[in-house]
Amino acid sequence: MLSILFVLLFMIPLCFMGGAWWMVQALLFMSVFPIFFYNWGCYSWGMMGYFLGVDVMSFSLVCLSFWICSLMLLASEGIKRYDNFVSYFLLLIVLLLILLVLTFSSTDLFAFYFFFEGSLMPTLFLILGWGYQPERIQAGVYLLFYTLLASLPLLLSIFYISGLFFSYFYPILSFVETGGFELWYLCMVMAFLVKMPMFLVHLWLPSAHVEAPASGTMILAGVLLKLGGYGLLRVFLVLVPTGIMFNWAWMVLGLLGGFVISLVCLRQVDVKSLVAYSSVAHMGMVLCGIMTMNFWGLSGSLCLMIAHGLCSSGMFCLANITYERVGSRSLLVNKGFLMAMPSLSLWWFLLSAANMAAPPTLNLLGEIVLTNSVVGWSSYSMVFLGLLSFFSAAYSLYLYSYSQHGSGYYGLYSYYAGLVREYLLLFLHWFPLNLLILKVDVNLVWL
Repeated sequence: MLSILFVLLFMIPLCFMGGAWWMVQALLFMSVFPIFFYNWGCYSWGMMGYFLGVDVMSFSLVCLSFWICSLMLLASEGIKRYDNFVSYFLLLIVLLLILLVLTFSSTDLFAFYFFFEGSLMPTLFLILGWGYQPERIQAGVYLLFYTLLASLPLLLSIFYISGLFFSYFYPILSFVETGGFELWYLCMVMAFLVKMPMFLVHLWLPSAHVEAPASGTMILAGVLLKLGGYGLLRVFLVLVPTGIMFNWAWMVLGLLGGFVISLVCLRQVDVKSLVAYSSVAHMGMVLCGIMTMNFWGLSGSLCLMIAHGLCSSGMFCLANITYERVGSRSLLVNKGFLMAMPSLSLWWFLLSAANMAAPPTLNLLGEIVLTNSVVGWSSYSMVFLGLLSFFSAAYSLYLYSYSQHGSGYYGLYSYYAGLVREYLLLFLHWFPLNLLILKVDVNLVWL
């Protein structure tokens, strides 16, 4: 892991060189592929050194972080075109990637917490520095205080666990059996539920997504929401007996919340807001899978997290491409795109189909596995799972049909068509989403 970190650390001086945009972007893309084959086929801990190491779960999320950060630069070409503090933007993305790699590859619970909180700062600066509207300051405050308020009890819980077991090391904690930790259970779980985000503590997410630039929404949807699921999967090593007693509450909230948020999606008129709320619905399903604590649930949650990271990031890219041309994210203005940009309409269809878990996408595999897991936990959950799947298709079709059909806004005919860069960006989101289903054992056999 240190070799990967040194590659990223040596990119920091490049950010301040003249014309370094394409060099940093090319280096990030080129570093994805050797990293991808580092730990391939190893189903236990590997690449161990100092406090760093990866298993299949953390390794797949490290690969996802590299991929999304590379695509962030491809999506943010407007920042380079208008020379909008390019060096600082590159520096923030490289620092954010370093912090994410350290978060996912930490084998130490306290180091994980430290980098988990550290990844918040570059994201906050991205929203405040390159956001569009003045409301971005309020969105940044929401993001900061929701996350920090829930994270302080987690820090105290980590210290408490250290005092009991004299170790923060994951493989050691997995052999520890605990019970009677009701308060500590709530303290440890709450920070990750806010980060996912769970229904009722999700209000920071739509505002952060709507006010963030294209790169900010991509990293938020693609990777930062996965920190919550990853953290839950790690801390449940210690919380299994308490979790068996109390996990039903979070599962009820996940299922009910996913259904309610799906209905909220159907009344959105802002494209980015609709995609942001759909993320809450999908992560509610991931939460249910984790809380079942069985093999299908844990495997399916990782699978759906990776699928959602690629699909949701691609949807936000599409929303940004239309916003750059029309100057509005409102569905009332963005109508009739099939007449104005028929080639982009294909990508709207493909990514909307992926968002509703149509075959052969990885989303379909994740939802089938999670449905199996949750129904195995309780057959009564079939009702809300059915409603969740139905309304997931409903709001995806609503978004596609409302934006592509109808009488178009006549100002649409006055702008340029899609760029090759944009089609490449969308292809690089969609292609891995359909390719990864050919190698499902990596996603499903990591326990």
